[in-house]
Amino acid sequence: MAEENTETVADEAAEGGKKSGKMKLILIVVGVLLIAVIGGVGAMFMLGGSDDEAAAAPAEPAKPAQALYTKIRTLEGSPYFTVVVPSNDDRTHYMQIYVEAKSRDDEVVAALTKHMPKIVSNLNRLFSSQSFAEIRTADGRLKLQQASLKEIQTIMQQRIGKPGIEKVLFTGFVMQ
Repeated sequence: MAEENTETVADEAAEGGKKSGKMKLILIVVGVLLIAVIGGVGAMFMLGGSDDEAAAAPAEPAKPAQALYTKIRTLEGSPYFTVVVPSNDDRTHYMQIYVEAKSRDDEVVAALTKHMPKIVSNLNRLFSSQSFAEIRTADGRLKLQQASLKEIQTIMQQRIGKPGIEKVLFTGFVMQ
């Protein structure tokens, strides 16, 4: 009976060893498959991403168009305006201004060229109505520059339906 018990224990150990070996093999196979699946999913996220992420990423702001500068020329083609400026000191004073308009649209540049006579006429009227004492100051010249901008923007708004001009630059300013 003792021999039977020993044989039974030995048989059970052999069967347990076979079961435990099969169990180890199954666990190893499942572990390898699990690692392969996790690795594949991780690689897909890292390399491929998803369309949702691409759509959710903010787009870079568009760069503004290149600045275009147009010389405002008198009817004779002169690159500057020369006007007599009234003053209270009983002397005749002259003002000479080189004017350029800054825009970012070829359509506006074409419209400026087409409507140049109207622009020049309005700017001549504006410049000659200035007071010598006021435009001698930096603040007075800045106000004149802003008034020139509004004058040109008004003309552009009437002619092409948009102001079109960002800035008016006085590239030369001489008073005598």
